[in-house]
Amino acid sequence: MEQKDDIYYIEKVKSGETNAFSYIVEKYKDIVFSIALKVLKNREDAEELAQESFIKAYNSLHTFKGNAKFSTWLYRITYNSCISEIRKRKMNFASTSEIEIKDESEELNLDGIPAENRAQVIKQAMDQLPEDEYTLVLLYYFEEQSIEDIGKVTGLSESNTKVKLYRARKKLYTIISNIMKDELYTIL
Repeated sequence: MEQKDDIYYIEKVKSGETNAFSYIVEKYKDIVFSIALKVLKNREDAEELAQESFIKAYNSLHTFKGNAKFSTWLYRITYNSCISEIRKRKMNFASTSEIEIKDESEELNLDGIPAENRAQVIKQAMDQLPEDEYTLVLLYYFEEQSIEDIGKVTGLSESNTKVKLYRARKKLYTIISNIMKDELYTIL
């Protein structure tokens, strides 16, 4: 359904109803901004880059063929724009080498966190992840993107995406455990 909605509005924009693009901006603005903020680490730069990403998407909408989900295509534009911006600033962006591991279906288990604190603890833990791991976790768990789609967004192979996602889950688990220990310590 979501993909059909996107295609409907994309076709409207392509046929000249440019106001239909506001639906797309409204739907994806938070996640696009979140990706940009985590990678660039500066709110103003992230706001500017998010706007630029939507402008690039709008100007390139005629190239979107619908082979992948629109969200994957848009996130790829955002991620690539962020990486280009970092390179312009001559910052180092670490990449990983190809590593093969077994496809483990380990999921994050957040049942031990009280429901009223869950969102706060998750946000606090996510903020401590490096930008590449943050992006993977965000896309996989919160945007429910497939490993294949995440690979397209980040430019990583599927196996490398799995490796990095696995490592990010482990790191997130450790961070959450430490946060919960600290909270327990302050309560006692």
